[in-house]
Amino acid sequence: MSKDQIVFIGAGAIGTSLGNSMVKNQDLEVILFSIEEEVVRTINENHINKKYFPGILLNPNLKATQSNEAIQNAGFIFMAIPSVETVHYLKKHQVIIPPDAIIVNLAKGFGEHNCTIVRCLKEFLPNQVCTMKGPTFARDIINNQPTAFTVGSENPELFKHFKRLFAGTNIYLDFSTDIHGVEILSILKNIYAIVAGITDASFDAPNLRSLVLTKAFKEMRNILLEFGCDENTMFKYCGFGDFTLTALNDLSRNRTLGLLIGKGFFTREMSDKVVLEGKIAVNVLVEVMALRKLSDQFPILHELHKVFNDNYDLSQFVSRIIAFNGIEEN
Repeated sequence: MSKDQIVFIGAGAIGTSLGNSMVKNQDLEVILFSIEEEVVRTINENHINKKYFPGILLNPNLKATQSNEAIQNAGFIFMAIPSVETVHYLKKHQVIIPPDAIIVNLAKGFGEHNCTIVRCLKEFLPNQVCTMKGPTFARDIINNQPTAFTVGSENPELFKHFKRLFAGTNIYLDFSTDIHGVEILSILKNIYAIVAGITDASFDAPNLRSLVLTKAFKEMRNILLEFGCDENTMFKYCGFGDFTLTALNDLSRNRTLGLLIGKGFFTREMSDKVVLEGKIAVNVLVEVMALRKLSDQFPILHELHKVFNDNYDLSQFVSRIIAFNGIEEN
């Protein structure tokens, strides 16, 4: 029986770590597609991703390629490139995507025209499009630590295929048909992790931290409902799990961004990818809420928007977000 061919578009940290876990399943052929010649060479020749995991020996069955042929033969295509590139890449290369391949979005962010990535992809791809989100530091995955994802798909039948793909690995799955909610939460958790970082940079106070996290979680819920999503998605791995991981661990890039902002090291001229994605997400959500005349309902979001876009007095940030009581009545 031929093996299922799994292709990761992107051989960065998340693509390499997940691919290295999946290749333990002997029924799968797992290939990392990369435009980086050195990354491909070191994986194939030395079983090391020298750029992203220089000290980790990879499974010798994990292969890498720069050839489009692997994509043309794929049964599952996992998109493991940044959110700002995902939609553009698939539009540009649509001709080589098999129409029966399952597309799995791993990126966390908006696509084009203020839409989630999955919604953007469904506009032009005939494929079934899924999402996988959860509390997932790539370093823990590559070190074989138990790690959880939520699979989001409108087709419940697909979940059995994902369980088969990850059988015998360190990856644990739950499932939701609320694919839009899974996508939205993956954006919100990064935004509110920045808030947690700003708070902890200003006040190393456990009581205040828990106060702010509670308010943030409530605000995330209200935004989720405003987008017509299922509030129960909050309690999947993609919700509470991913939010707490991102907000409370210093390995989190968005929490670290918040810490830098809180310590006064942030400037609006920063061009780092994390800053760009965070700012885009905040601006999009504020624009959406303004169109719905809900600008006064999400005070944490709007204060962070001012941080990114105005000449803001950071000494007032925490006091302003905890002063608003309206959300506590919901």
